Amino acid sequence: MASATINFKILLLSALFAAVLVNSYRFEVGDERGWTKPTGKDPESYNQWAGRNRFHIGDTVYFKYQNDSVLVVTSADYLNCNTSNPISKFEDGETVFQFDRSGFFYFISGQPDHCKAGQKIIIRVMHPSEVESPEPAPSPQAMGGDGGGWDSSNWEPLGFNSTTKLSVVSYLMTVLVGLFVVLYLFM
Repeated sequence: MASATINFKILLLSALFAAVLVNSYRFEVGDERGWTKPTGKDPESYNQWAGRNRFHIGDTVYFKYQNDSVLVVTSADYLNCNTSNPISKFEDGETVFQFDRSGFFYFISGQPDHCKAGQKIIIRVMHPSEVESPEPAPSPQAMGGDGGGWDSSNWEPLGFNSTTKLSVVSYLMTVLVGLFVVLYLFM
């Protein structure tokens, strides 16, 4: 009987661990580029990067940088690149910041000239009650066709955003936990 109790506790802890993994995502700010001063030749700004991701409570952002810092600031300090009164300051070169509430978060470089060059980002964390509605399908004219269907010459793969990645991980973890439950019940 003690063995069954221990097995149940292990199963319960595994399920809780899986739930934690499924409910958060780690974003790398700037992707491969990291947290660096923009050169003007960058493929996208930090705010464009933030705009193509969906952030939720519990998610984290990872800043990788050298000879710089990350400041969490107010919206006014963000607009003016004011580094003198940050809410939080990080200088370790590998900062992980976890979102603990919904709303807007403002990050700037600790170097005022870097911030003025565009090394700053606004991240909007979605409220749990918000539901993403699907985007309407583009018209055939917008797809580059003459109205007769989709453009068969465009074979590019569809892009994956953070919500898609999170959904895939969520499904896999659900299957894994379900498998453990089934094995526990029939063994």
